[in-house]
Amino acid sequence: MNRQDIDQIALRLVSLVPPGLAQAQQDLRANFQDVLAQGLRRLDLVTREEFEVQTQVLARTRAKVDELERRVAELEAAVPARGG
Repeated sequence: MNRQDIDQIALRLVSLVPPGLAQAQQDLRANFQDVLAQGLRRLDLVTREEFEVQTQVLARTRAKVDELERRVAELEAAVPARGG
């Protein structure tokens, strides 16, 4: 969520304030923006782009792990079983 999204939410909240409180609307808008921005920072959100990059990294890592597991299984099968 970017600053423009926060501004839009703040404007919607301010629109709920009665029109006779014009000065209060401006103060509330600034306060709403600050509170929303602080709350979102605490959530430690990532952008869609960051999420997609990490999804791709995870998919490549999963493919490498699968390949390594396959190779280990082949090597284990090639080693003669030791008597116990």
